[in-house]
Parts: sequence; structure tokens; C-alpha cells
Amino acid sequence: MFVSVIRFATLALPGIALSSLCLVAPTHAAAAADTVFASGFEYAAISAGPCRNFYPDGFSLLQGQLNPPIGTLPKPAKGQVFADPGFDTCMVRVTQHDVEPPQTFARNDYSRRQPFNADNSRLLVYGSGGFWHVYDANTLAFYKTLSGPAGDSEVQWHATDPDTIYYMPTNGGMNIYKLDIRTNTHQTVADFNGRLPWSDAKRLWTKSEGSPSADGRYWGLQAETNNFAIRGYVVYDLQQDRIVGTRSASVRPDHTSMSPSGRWFTASDDTLGTWAWSPDFSQKKKLHHKSEHSDIALGANGHDLYVAIDFQSNSGDVFYTDIDTCPAVAADADPASVPVCPRTVLFSTYLNGASTSLHISGKAYARPGWVLISTYGTRRDRSGAAPWFTDKEIAVELKPNGRVYGLGFHHGGADGYWTENQGAVSRDFTRIAFNSNWNTGSATDVDDYMIQLAPGMIPASQ
Repeated sequence: MFVSVIRFATLALPGIALSSLCLVAPTHAAAAADTVFASGFEYAAISAGPCRNFYPDGFSLLQGQLNPPIGTLPKPAKGQVFADPGFDTCMVRVTQHDVEPPQTFARNDYSRRQPFNADNSRLLVYGSGGFWHVYDANTLAFYKTLSGPAGDSEVQWHATDPDTIYYMPTNGGMNIYKLDIRTNTHQTVADFNGRLPWSDAKRLWTKSEGSPSADGRYWGLQAETNNFAIRGYVVYDLQQDRIVGTRSASVRPDHTSMSPSGRWFTASDDTLGTWAWSPDFSQKKKLHHKSEHSDIALGANGHDLYVAIDFQSNSGDVFYTDIDTCPAVAADADPASVPVCPRTVLFSTYLNGASTSLHISGKAYARPGWVLISTYGTRRDRSGAAPWFTDKEIAVELKPNGRVYGLGFHHGGADGYWTENQGAVSRDFTRIAFNSNWNTGSATDVDDYMIQLAPGMIPASQ
């Protein structure tokens, strides 16, 4: 693809050298012959952020299962705005871990955790040593290290207040705290001591992969002893400070979560499978026979959709299940007799010997019907060709034969857990945070990067 260089004198970001801001804007002038362009929708100009003057009139995302040439791109400097060489989207490096407080590495925490606050003005970054940091998502300036959250402490942005974070003690505990990031002060908003049916339960958490409901009201947690022995499940209503339901459990799940609507509690486990329970634990539904990388998104109709990959299927299918329409059974029904919920296949990953690892982010609650899929460690097919889903950020519509938009390459190697492509999307699907070592081969030379889209580039799903 050809690009043109455009200079904007007003684009300098505070604390970042103007020389690092070589803005490369896309033209899509030489797209591949099989490229399909998005059309039929308009989008508003970007009003804030490093990409506010980036996209030219008439720009559209590349639609379809495409794998354009990635080219060679040196590791950009912090604050450098550039066009992804394959998809021409606006990318920018957010952190510089070797000189900023995160130090050894600075990265997006996980695909199932929302990195952006309610108005997209702040960005949550996880650093070495277990510290949590906040950056200005518009200027990219380091804001502060948070006081209170550390390690696996269930950090969650408030759904509407951009200055508030909820968190729990490291590896779970008996309290939920509310943190004002402006003052770095916190208060206790939930205390579970003496309120659970298990006298030796000493920690509640999701094992750091779950989320409360989209409005932050309902929390789905697992209760454990000090020695991490499972005791049961808990659904908690933060708004009314009320325990909605509990259920004892004997198998420790990989993680628990609440669905975006708050209608379902989910527990994911390789032994028992992945299940959805009503908040009072009177009914259940079997979503999958294993525990795989997954997330729960909102469908265009407001239903909760479980999105996952099935590595045991013949084609390595990425699929979704409509939790709300799946028939429920009584909570005590024999698990072996409960059929798996119907599913819709989005795409297959076993293509002529190809395969991939991936993470899923269903956090675009304000753009229902879409998920972000981040792929990594992709294996070429038998002919030596890289499949269309090779190591990139992808927007996927949750419907049969839904639309697919490539958003940018990962530009990183799978050199350990911290380098896995674990992108996460903002509520309105205008920002994507992802971690990358930029193909340095290092397991810890990792920084946070951002793709910024204009409102409406990801069209409404119907």
C-alpha cells in the first residue's frame, strides 16, 4: 500500500518531542485486488486523542478476511503516530517502560479487562512488580501509579465515572474498594465478612479474568479459603449491597464472571466445562465442554453472547452462543445429561494445516454485536502461506456471515506470556489497547500500543 505524509503543527503531545511525531496517513491507493471496502456509512471526526487529525476524508477500513503485506516497521518512539503498514489504521506507542515508572514492562493487562475509562480519557496499564498505572489516553502522558491495587486485584473501571476504579485485595479478599484516581484515596464499598455460607471462606475474586455486569452493578465471584480451596460461587449486587445468590462448588474453576446484562453468572473450567447460571443459581446452561480463551459480549439485540474458540472441533472454530436463547435446566440436573448450547460459527482457524492462538475482548458494550479478536503464534498452512488471521487485531461482527475488519498487525512475537497479543477494546470501539515487544525477541521488552478509530468506522450491527 502507498502512503502519503501529512504534517500537522498542532499535533505535538505534551512531554513528547515533535520530531517523533511523523504522521503517516493512509490512502488505500494500491489495495489488493480482492480487497472489499466498507461503505454505506459515515463517521464523525475524531475530536480528541493522538489520531484526531489522522484520517483523510473518504477513508474506510478494509473489510474481509485479508492478510495484506506487513512490511518492515522499526519500533516506533513513544508518541509516534503512524499508519499500520497493512491496514492503514492509526497506531501510536503509548508507553516507554524503560524510563517511565512501569520499568521492566508496561502492557495492556488482559483482553477481558476494560483498559479505558468511561470517557476514554484514561488508560490502565499493568507493569512489572504488580503495580497498576494510569496514562492520559489523549496526550499519552504518564498520569500516576495507583495506590491500593496490586497484582491480581480485580481492577475495574467505573461504568460512568471516569475518575473511579473498583478493586479487591491481591488474589482476592473479603472487600471491594472504590478508588478515586485523582486523589489516590479509597473507601470500602462492600464487606463480605460474616455474610457467606462458608465459615472458612477468606477470599472472593474472579481469578482476574472476570468482569462485573456492563453497568458495574452485579459481580460474579468465586469464594475460596486462605489456601485457595474452592468453596462456592457468589453473585453480589453492588448497588443494593446485597448477595443475590450463592452455590457451593467442589471443583475450582479457571475463572468466573458476570455477563454484561447481569442476567447470568458464568464459571469456566476444563473439567466441568463452561456454564451459565441464573443469579439465584436455580437454573444453568452448558456453554462449552472446556474452558478456552473467551469473553462475553452484548449482541445487537441486547442478548449476552459467549464468544470462544473450540480447539477440539474439526476446524478450530471461533464461535458464539446466545446465552439468553439457550434452554435452561434445573441447577441440580446431572451435568453429563445437559446438552451444550447451540452455537454459531464465525470462522475456522484450521485451514490447510494453519492454526492460531487468540484472545477475545467483548468489552465494546456501547457497540453491541462486535468483538475484538487478537491473534498470535499463528502457524502457516501446509503451503507455507500465512492465513488471513495471522497475528493481528480483528473486529468481528457477531452474526452469521458477519463482517470482518482487520485493524492492525500485532508486530510482536510470542516470546512468553507477557508478549501474548491480548488486545482489549473500548466501550465504543474507537480505541484498542494491545501489548507488543515489536519483534525484539524479548519476553519483557513490552510496551502498550493503541489503535484509534473514528466513531462509526465500526458500523452498527443489526
